[in-house]
Order: sequence, then C-alpha cells, then structure tokens
Amino acid sequence: MNSELLWVLALLLIAIVLFSTNKVRMDVVALLVIISFVLSGTLTLSEATVGFSDPNVLLIAALFVIGEGLVRTGVAYQMGDWLVRVAGNSETKMLALLMLSVAGLGAFMSSTGVVAIFIPVVLSVAAKMRISSGRLMMPLGFAGLISGMMTLVATPPNMVVNSELVREGLRGFDFFSITPIGILVLLAGIGYMLIARRWLGGRKHQAVDARYYRTFRDLIRDYKLAGRAHRFAIRQGSPLVGHTLDEIGLRACYGANVIGIERWRKFRHVMIAANGDRELKGKDVLLVDMSASEVDLPEFCREQQLEPMRLRGEYFSEQARDVGMAEISVLPESDLLGKSLRDMKFRTRYGLNVVGVRRNGKALEGKLVDEPLLLGDTLLVIGDWKLIRALKTKTPDFIVLNLPVEEENAAPAASQAPHALFCLALMVAMMLTNEIPNFIAALIACLLMGKFRCIDMESAYRAIHWPSIILIVGMMPFALALQKTGGIDLIVRGLMGVAGDMGPRVMLMCLFVLCAVIGLFISNTATAVLMAPIAIAAANQMSVSPLPFAMVIGVAASAAFMTPVSSPVNTLVLGPGGYQFADFLKLGVPFTLIVMGISVAIIPVLFPF
Repeated sequence: MNSELLWVLALLLIAIVLFSTNKVRMDVVALLVIISFVLSGTLTLSEATVGFSDPNVLLIAALFVIGEGLVRTGVAYQMGDWLVRVAGNSETKMLALLMLSVAGLGAFMSSTGVVAIFIPVVLSVAAKMRISSGRLMMPLGFAGLISGMMTLVATPPNMVVNSELVREGLRGFDFFSITPIGILVLLAGIGYMLIARRWLGGRKHQAVDARYYRTFRDLIRDYKLAGRAHRFAIRQGSPLVGHTLDEIGLRACYGANVIGIERWRKFRHVMIAANGDRELKGKDVLLVDMSASEVDLPEFCREQQLEPMRLRGEYFSEQARDVGMAEISVLPESDLLGKSLRDMKFRTRYGLNVVGVRRNGKALEGKLVDEPLLLGDTLLVIGDWKLIRALKTKTPDFIVLNLPVEEENAAPAASQAPHALFCLALMVAMMLTNEIPNFIAALIACLLMGKFRCIDMESAYRAIHWPSIILIVGMMPFALALQKTGGIDLIVRGLMGVAGDMGPRVMLMCLFVLCAVIGLFISNTATAVLMAPIAIAAANQMSVSPLPFAMVIGVAASAAFMTPVSSPVNTLVLGPGGYQFADFLKLGVPFTLIVMGISVAIIPVLFPF
C-alpha cells in the first residue's frame, strides 16, 4: 500500500466521519475533498472537477425541475386527494395505497419531494383515523426509498451507476431496466409493513411540534372564525352582477365582508381573490364574513338575490391550493400603527382580506375594519398565495409570522396540470427510444414546462437541490483517485479473496452487504459513487458481465432503510413519526435482508452473468 493510497483512504475516512457526524454540511465536505485532491497533487484540476461536466449530474438537476413542475401544477397533490378518497377509514387499504402512490410518483420525481408532499396528508389521515402517525410514516419513508428502484431516473444512485457503465465503454441500462426489481421489492415492502406496523403503534409516540404543522383549522380556532363565514351563490338577475365589490358596498351597507369568490373555470370551481375592483358574475359563489353584520340573513339574501350554500368544516382546507391564510403583524417602525384597516385601505392596497385580529392572545370581535391597530396585534389575512408571499418579502410595514402547512399544498399553476403530464410523458417516451440522450430529453421537458407556464425560471432554479448536486460532484473524484492509486484493485482483491471462489451470486451478496454497510455512514448517492467502479472491476476480475454487479449497487444504494441519516427521506419522517434511532434498525435491518435476497435471486435472471 503506497503513500498516495494511504492519503486517499485517510481522506475518505475523514469525509465519512464528517458525513456521519453532520457537523459540517455535506456539500461543504464535498468541496473540501476537491480542494484537497488538487492541492495534494493526487488529481489534476480537470480530474477533480470532472463531475461538473458529467451529463448525469446535469440530468439530476433537470429532474428536480420536472418534479417541481408536477408540484406547482398540483399533479402530486391530486394523488394525495385520491388516496384519501379511496382508502376511507381502512388502515390496511391506506397503507397499501400510500406505498403504491408514493413509489409510483417517486419514479419520476425526487423521492424526498414526494415524501415531503405526503407528510401533511399522512398526519391528517392518521388524525382522522385516530391512529398513531408512526404506523404510516415508516411505510411512507420506505416507499420513498423503494421508488428509487422503479425507473432509471428515479434516484441519483441509478444514474451514477449507469454513468460509470458508460464511462467504461459499456452499454448502460434502459429506462425500465430496474422496474421489475422495484415492483417485487414494493410488493414485499407492502406485505412486510402490514405485519411490522404493529411494532410502530404499540407505544405512545412523541408529539409533533405544532409550530411546524400549524393548519387552517388551528388558525380558524385561534381567531374564532367558526360560525362567522357564510357562502352565497349569486343568482342570475342579482343586482350584484356586473358590479365590482367596491361599487356594491356590501361591507359598508350590511357589514358583510367578502373574503373570497368561487368562480367556475375549466370544469371546476376555483377560488379567486376578492379585490375591490373584482367584477361579480352570475353563478359566482361568495365567501362572506358576517361577524360585523346585524342584518337578517334571509332578508339579506332576498334583497341581493343570493342563495345560501352549505359551508363544511373542511372548506378552507379543500380550497388551500387557490386561497391562502397567514398571520401577520405590523412592524414597530411602520406608519400604519394606530390606523384602522379602513383608513389604510388594506384590501385595496394589498389585495388581501383581514378576517381576524388577536390582541394580547385573544381574538377581537365586532367590526374589525374600524379597529385601530396596536403594536403587538396579529392579523389573520386570507387571499391569493402570491399576494401573501409578496406581503412577506416586499412590504415594509408588515411581517408574516406564520404560514400554515397548507401553503406547501398551494398549486399556483393548477390549470397547467395537463401540460405538465404531457411534458412528463414526452420525456419518458424520448428516453425509451434510446435515440435521444436522457439529459436532452429532460432538458426539452423542462423548456416545455416553462413554455406552458407550469414553472417559471425563479422556481426552476430554486427547485434544484444544490447540496445534492455538489455532493455528487465532490464524491466523483474519490473513484478516480482510488483507481489511480490502486485502491480499487486492493478492494477487489479483498473481495475476491473472500468470495471469488464461491461464484458470482455470492459476490453479488458481498457487494450488497458492503454497499449497505457504507450507506450507514454516508448518503446513498455518495455510496453509489464509491461502489460502482468497485463492482465493475470485480465483474471484470471474474470475467462475467458487469451489468448484474452494477445493478446490485443501484438497488443496494436505494435500500437505505437502516438508519434515519442514511437518506433525507428517513430524516423527513423521523420527527412526524415520533421515531427513535432504534426504530429504523428494528424495521430496516430485516427488510434490507429481504431486499438483498430478492436482488441476489432476481438480478442474475434479468441480467445473466
């Protein structure tokens, strides 16, 4: 073992320690690795930075954008809604459909993003079903990881392994090459979780910090809105039709504050902002705050030719994609202190409606529009999410104190959902032809999503998870450094000494175990970067096809079930599920062994030695 190899192994050990302790950001560690290799002379500058020009790194960035387009158009959330409708009150059906939905959606977008989307859904479902959220959160996390085994582009480790095959001059995998394995693992995972869930619900789980999961329902309770809001449909011939809200003066004449308007658009009712210059139309449905009104409601409806409509308890949550809520407060240096909402023309100026005011922790009642605002007052506003976000970032007078979890469910481009699905289908079709490089196919889909207004440039750049990109770029030089210094040959000789005489299936098992063990300490993406060249070298040493060896690395890298730090997916469900480190070991180790058994049995059948 030469001195250069000792230096590379020492640097690798330091990186693993830093990754596992999480005291230094992973992307910072990756950049420090690049610097260390160049300054030590182990690699040239072009060798150390080769990852920045790797097409698969660019592909991963493009897929983050595709996933964001599916979120912004509401495609991802529609699956959550469907899940709640179909599963009903059956925990078994909910668990199975949850894992199928997450794995299916995660096949085409970031598994981390999919799990983040479904966490509020699972929390809500668990509350309605009166079960511990821990009985569903672990299945959610496992399904997110299994989704990485569904398609070639489902997770970065798959693309890293495929890139290593191409770099060695070999033919890479097809788009659905890994799918049969993923389907078998998913079915096994559903069966396993139906049995193992009892281990998750047998004790009282830690309560989730309410600050992070504050909902519309919480805000309605705190500001005592229940019973104050009413819905009225505008009949044809109503005196309100053709006039703006400012012109009809419902608030001045009747104390009725219109806080939202439902309008029929493209086969569904959507909520639009109740601005003062908004012209009303027949069949519009008005959402009205009547807290400051003393009029007789039947008489009010007769005069204005309105038809009362039912307002269900979950109404605001169901409208969360079109209309938002937020708590705000006046800044101490603002000139608006001491002024009423009417004096400052709040709705006209900001396009939002104030539906509640709290002072000294208590909700005020009566005619809020004429109440002077004092320092420390908090206001509950309702309106378009875009205007709420603008109030958060561009207004010098207010600070947004709290955005509820429904803000994550807002779909600002919901009307473009069909276009987003078209872009996704087109990308998959182009990838399946093998005539167009995967990155070019993804780039075309990204540009089309921009053209169809599924996503804007600001959202696209924000959607890219840059720490993951930098992590891959920074870990790639390790494989080259180990190759140059003889490290890969040393590891392969060790593997050959252990399993070389036992056949390629035993070698597959050894590679899976080694990959799983390394994945306990560093991310699954970094594990794939390190293990892919070792697997291919081992195949060459045994004079067999490298495809099954490369595939087992892809599967093993996604099988990061054993610790909460092996993958961001596990970290996401740790808190909401009320889990401890031991919970992941208790459920993750047996299932990892199951996945290993499936892999060793099936991979050689699909990819003969």
